[in-house]
Amino acid sequence: MVRFGLVLIVLLSVVPTFAFAKMQSEINHLLNYVKNTECQYERNGTFHQGPEAAKHITKKYKYYEDDIESTEDFIKYSATKSTMSGKHYKIHCAGAKPVKSKDWLLKELAAFRKNSKDN
Repeated sequence: MVRFGLVLIVLLSVVPTFAFAKMQSEINHLLNYVKNTECQYERNGTFHQGPEAAKHITKKYKYYEDDIESTEDFIKYSATKSTMSGKHYKIHCAGAKPVKSKDWLLKELAAFRKNSKDN
């Protein structure tokens, strides 16, 4: 019975660590995706290149870090809209209609997860 308890304690401590590592990997991927994009990030009517957008998102991520429990939360709190104006961030890619940052990042997250499963 004691062994079972020890095994259970070990499992319960490992599972959250694994989930956090997976989430952190996804967040890092999305930050790099933003940083390296050729698209422009529109924030409150001002256009930003990828590195500047990634820096801003990282700043918001650090501010909301305690509220973030999933990669979707990261997108919601850090990369969806301005907390000051409430305006949604938009992505402008050459030859395409502007899309909400949230939708753009969720699409990339789905592709990243699918690719991770396939490998």
